[in-house]
Amino acid sequence: MGWLIGRTAAMSDPEAARRKALEKLRGLAEMDDPEGVVVPILLDAILLVESYRGARHQITFLDDLTASVDALLREMTILEKSKDWAAE
Repeated sequence: MGWLIGRTAAMSDPEAARRKALEKLRGLAEMDDPEGVVVPILLDAILLVESYRGARHQITFLDDLTASVDALLREMTILEKSKDWAAE
């Protein structure tokens, strides 16, 4: 099961992209420390928005937000694969 939404899908059908992301996030409750993973992402997102607001320059916190999201998705993929292996 792929999780990648992609820029084109997010831009062309944001509602479908949100539904796909929400479906993926349902597995958060099974993580060892979901708050420890999600809260830093929320903080990065807030800083991203604030740094981008009214500016026409490179988004300062984009790399941090990308790294946080990538870490979350890795953890969720591990959980999904563990479930799949346990079901076999």
